[in-house]
Amino acid sequence: MKVGLIDVDGHNFPNIPLMKLSAWHKAKGDHVEWYQPLLSGHMDIVYMAKVFSFSEDYAYPIDTDQLIKGGTGYHIKLMDGRESWTGTETNLPEEIEHMYPDYSLYNIKNTAYGFLSRGCPRGCFFCHVKSKEGSKSHKVANLSEFWHGQKNIQICDPNILACPDAGELLKQLADSKAWIDFNQGLDARLLTKEKLELLQKIKTKMFHFAWDNPKDGDRIIQKLMLFKEMIKSNRRNTICYCLTNFNSTLEEDLFRINTLRDLDIQPYVMIYDKDHADPVYRRMQRWCNAPWIFWSEPDFYKYGRIEK
Repeated sequence: MKVGLIDVDGHNFPNIPLMKLSAWHKAKGDHVEWYQPLLSGHMDIVYMAKVFSFSEDYAYPIDTDQLIKGGTGYHIKLMDGRESWTGTETNLPEEIEHMYPDYSLYNIKNTAYGFLSRGCPRGCFFCHVKSKEGSKSHKVANLSEFWHGQKNIQICDPNILACPDAGELLKQLADSKAWIDFNQGLDARLLTKEKLELLQKIKTKMFHFAWDNPKDGDRIIQKLMLFKEMIKSNRRNTICYCLTNFNSTLEEDLFRINTLRDLDIQPYVMIYDKDHADPVYRRMQRWCNAPWIFWSEPDFYKYGRIEK
């Protein structure tokens, strides 16, 4: 068979399902290539993968007997001006889901990508994970399914600390001796001494947390203080994302940002519905997300030239 692949989002971040599909077809002896409308010719099957709803869809004709589209980007629709999960996505068959990814597809030499767990109990309104993967975090793989000794590992789990098997999974990461990037961040509210002892053993260049809900203030501050006690960290290796323009006032945003400054953690402002947000949020984002500005000018009102 001639198999074509299309990464609708582009090649800035590897698409894991496409790598697994490539591995599966190659194991069967099929020819696999990136689909190019003027060069590929007729294909038996073409897979199109799209993660982000805002990515422009593939605009060129596709010469194939069978076209299969998949990914979150094809299963989100706008309702009342907000994105909503349709609940119609088709998952990869189990046989393909557990294939070792074909990293050569993206010319990846020394980094592994994958999920150890899926699902999240939080159910944040702006996030589709609960609707898509379930409200209970659960183990879906061992590290060996997608890591074969690479120097770096990108963990894409939505909430690994909520998984009942978190201890086992964190131990697998520690035992790998690879550099670990939890690219979706860690849920600070679920930090415990036991989990922090395991995180101490993991090699990572940057810890990512999120403080999206102002009402979580006391709990997150307490957990971040515990984190600071047990793990050597500072503004250079710890970032905390702060969602703005969603369920907080400007003063609540600044409280979170300034509290993180006091903890020597770098805050990072994310703007919900950025295209329609008040311009003050863009000024706050420019101030906060540029460390050389943020740490030299602590007063946002002074930087933004606005009155309190």
